[in-house]
Amino acid sequence: MHSAISRSLLVLVSGVLALAVTPVATAAPKPPAQAQPCANKMTPPPPIDTSEKPRPGEAAPEPLPVPPVPVGGDRMAECGLVLPKRALNPPEGNTSASWVLQDLDNGDIIAAKDPHARQRPASLIKVLLGLVVVTELPPNKSIVPTKEDAEQECTCMGIAAGGQYTVDQLLHGLLMHSGNDAAHALSTVLGGVDATVAKMNALAARIGATDTRAATPSGLDGPGMSTSAYDMSLIFHYAMKKPEFAKVVKTKSFEIPPTAGKPLITIYNDNKLLGSYPGFTGGKTGFTDDARHTYAGSAVQNGHRIGVVMLRAEQRPTRVVEQAAKLLDYGIALREAKAESVGRIEYRSPETVNADPANATPNGDGASNSGAAAAAEDPFGVTGWIITLVVFLIIVASFVVGHQRKKAMAGE
Repeated sequence: MHSAISRSLLVLVSGVLALAVTPVATAAPKPPAQAQPCANKMTPPPPIDTSEKPRPGEAAPEPLPVPPVPVGGDRMAECGLVLPKRALNPPEGNTSASWVLQDLDNGDIIAAKDPHARQRPASLIKVLLGLVVVTELPPNKSIVPTKEDAEQECTCMGIAAGGQYTVDQLLHGLLMHSGNDAAHALSTVLGGVDATVAKMNALAARIGATDTRAATPSGLDGPGMSTSAYDMSLIFHYAMKKPEFAKVVKTKSFEIPPTAGKPLITIYNDNKLLGSYPGFTGGKTGFTDDARHTYAGSAVQNGHRIGVVMLRAEQRPTRVVEQAAKLLDYGIALREAKAESVGRIEYRSPETVNADPANATPNGDGASNSGAAAAAEDPFGVTGWIITLVVFLIIVASFVVGHQRKKAMAGE
């Protein structure tokens, strides 16, 4: 009897010892994903009209270079769906050519589809313009729009030439109602359209949006216009850290007093998930003939702050906002299930990260910090606990064997 017990204990101890010396699978680094040729790797799909024709005497801009190492981690170079291991497929009915789900708190990419495929942003580029505005212009600065500002191709908030508006009022019109007139008026104050576009592109380059080139401040299509779902997610992540921006995109309605013969203007937020989706915290919509429908939005549920960006989507079979809501549901479910991330939001400039402690989580190699956090919470480590268990089992085995020997010697 005692020999059978001893053998069982020895087998158990041997198994635990084998576990102790075998590397944990999740701790071993994964080889880089094999990158495959992706559609629209260099440029967006061909335009369907003449909106991107260069001005007379100007050459078409060269495509932006593709970084040799994918920004955001190796899996961001993949085509098609980029999902965590063993994750269920995303909801059916999504029409966007590219999309990204991210954790707005720590910068994890939760799931994606063609994250670095180059598309057009449409009015999502106003997020980048809004960042330039909140960086350079005081909110109470007075602006008097010109006739050209007021006569821009709409969507428009309805400003009056010669009226008086504050930067804050125009920012609400820019982000809530996607006002192209507001975009032009703000650009005029920033030094003109060309100077503003240059500032937008300089900011995109500084924070690491390598797929992004603005051609217009408003998002109307123009020569060389380009972005990606990953880049817009990075820009949106950066923007939602700015209190001025986050406050505006969460505003349902906003009033601008009468000026220059114009009656009071009431601006309503174009984002239909605001007030209808639980925990929704704002976003931005967009559309042009070449870009098709574009969308950014975010929500907080169960302690998770999730952001979604969709590019080149269609309103059928369901509305884009409904598709976005399903993706937000999917992202929240993956966070609840503690699914591994598939990439990271990575800022190029260290000062960008260091300026905001909430952004300080990305690693240089794009890996998640979850392992380091676990080690900090459990400094003893998994191996330490395994060794402790082995020692305990050996002591128990020795006690049982010794006890059986004493019984045998006593003739029991």
